[in-house]
Amino acid sequence: VQLQASGGGLVQAGGSLSLSCAASGRTFSHSTVAWFRQSPGKEREFVASMRYIDRTITYSDSVKGRFTISRDDARRIFYLQMNSLKPEDTAVYYCAARTNPYASARSNDYRYWGQGTLVTVSS
Repeated sequence: VQLQASGGGLVQAGGSLSLSCAASGRTFSHSTVAWFRQSPGKEREFVASMRYIDRTITYSDSVKGRFTISRDDARRIFYLQMNSLKPEDTAVYYCAARTNPYASARSNDYRYWGQGTLVTVSS
């Protein structure tokens, strides 16, 4: 599976952005997908995941209620809709996938990664 993230940009606090991750490869429909983010000087942080086996979704506490992960297997794309953005959401966002039915919040458990897209939220 190869991944390409897009959709980052600059937005004011309280605004919204939608990230996309386009996937190639026949195994995408059997891949668990996730979003992570990394701010300067910090470790990569889990944001959200969706299991392929039953579409169970998990969010980090910091984004719960504001972000929504979704996927379109027919188009081989998954998304992260980000609402009510805060300056602390500023980071490079990475999409990730693993050919495993169960999700994980650990970045080391994901084999496939997109190149990252920068989200900047101004106050």
